[in-house]
Amino acid sequence: MGELRLKVGALLCYTVGVAWGKWARRPGWPTSEASMRIAEFLAERQVAYEPLSHAPAFTAQKRAKSLHVKGSDVAKAVLLHGPDGPFLAVLPATHQIDTAVLERHLGGPVRLARACEVARAFRDCEWGVVPPFGNLYGLPTLLDEALPPDALIVLATHTHVEAIRLTCRDFERLASPRRLRFGARPA
Repeated sequence: MGELRLKVGALLCYTVGVAWGKWARRPGWPTSEASMRIAEFLAERQVAYEPLSHAPAFTAQKRAKSLHVKGSDVAKAVLLHGPDGPFLAVLPATHQIDTAVLERHLGGPVRLARACEVARAFRDCEWGVVPPFGNLYGLPTLLDEALPPDALIVLATHTHVEAIRLTCRDFERLASPRRLRFGARPA
């Protein structure tokens, strides 16, 4: 099923006129920091973190299950489009984004990014991976208030089989997100 989604997603992106192989060479796209691996970024900033390897996980909840941690300890990043363009939202794996709340905060419509927009924004990542450090990609980042600053959180890196664990405070120091309450547990 996942392989079929990948093929359909790749076909969809191709049909809108953007070929996968051309994204990395598009003029005007960031090329230096964006291609830096998160582990290198953290080491360069001298941030303590724990690298984690796990079975392939295509959702944050599956990452939590694979790592045997609570879903509330795993933060997921979601690429959205708002009135001022694309941005990242980082929230617990156990929560869903309330787009109506974001629309009120941001002053206009908010929608989920399409698969090809995710691939275009994160061309140094495996298909479908959204890394949480928007600052490495020139993207503003929002952090849900449900993630306490002193919590240890698990975050995706650039693949479906690697993650990192660090304090939310360190994440905030590195990514400089804006804190808002925009997530909610599903009913």
